[in-house]
Amino acid sequence: MAELAANAVTHGRVPGRDFRFTLLATHEVIRIEVTDTRGERVPELRHPGGEEETGRGLQLVEALAARWGVTHGPAPRKTTWAELSVTRVN
Repeated sequence: MAELAANAVTHGRVPGRDFRFTLLATHEVIRIEVTDTRGERVPELRHPGGEEETGRGLQLVEALAARWGVTHGPAPRKTTWAELSVTRVN
């Protein structure tokens, strides 16, 4: 959750506009959605070098999420989302 929200603040922020955070949960999945108004700036999975201090956020999302992606619209919005599988413990 924190990584997607931080990306929206850092890369999706437009002065005077906020972002929206949504958390949906079922018995099978937890879905995290962050919507911002920078639809032209699509998150990109990067592979920074060892000396770079930033750029690994989506690597964390990809490693932890069952799946993630970006949904466009309505303009100028985009929603970056990630789904986590729920494991039931008996």
